[in-house]
Amino acid sequence: MIFVASALTTLAAENTPEQLGSSKEIINSAIIKFEKTKRDRWSYSISRYEDEEGDITSSIEQYSPQLSKPWLLKQVNGEQPTDKQIKHFAEKKQAQTNVKKQGGNIQLKLRELINQESLSLVSTDDKYIVMAFNVNFKKLGKDSFGKIQGELIYQKEKQFIEKILIWNSAEFSPMFTANVTDLAITFTFLEINGAVLTKTNEMKMKGSFAYFTEINETSLDNFSDYLYQGK
Repeated sequence: MIFVASALTTLAAENTPEQLGSSKEIINSAIIKFEKTKRDRWSYSISRYEDEEGDITSSIEQYSPQLSKPWLLKQVNGEQPTDKQIKHFAEKKQAQTNVKKQGGNIQLKLRELINQESLSLVSTDDKYIVMAFNVNFKKLGKDSFGKIQGELIYQKEKQFIEKILIWNSAEFSPMFTANVTDLAITFTFLEINGAVLTKTNEMKMKGSFAYFTEINETSLDNFSDYLYQGK
């Protein structure tokens, strides 16, 4: 179970309809701010780490939108990538680009992740607002509905959502023969000159597949070196 810092002052007694409505409007404005950020105009680096049942892999990628081939694979498991790895990486990124051109979107959609109607005020102080919400995310399967909770931390000074925490309260099946017993997802963000950009994505998941295969996965993506390349 994920837990938000207890240093924040809980205001359950003051969670009036007016205060809750105001907080919901603030969060909706923060989601709009995230949606309006043109992430494809920023260059950045991504450091990826994955641990699947003890099989650990890592990589470093760089995105430079001003280049004809914007994606570059710089490192795989601490070493220079092979020609085969570079080719596979390029094909994967091209496939993702094609999905976006056909109307798909591989970017995180906060409006789909955060059920705004279910938002409730958890705590607030001079710097932060913490709100809880239900997660009805279709990609996790219908069986997950009602079993996934979330909390977000809103930073008042720069007016953006700084962190999102998601976890399950019960086992669920995202697909046939798959069962998830433990799920914890954390998204963190940063704000640069009005743009809201991803800082880290972390996921930890345990469960089973086909009743016999154990699922024990950890993944962490760190985004850094943001530089605006727009005109």
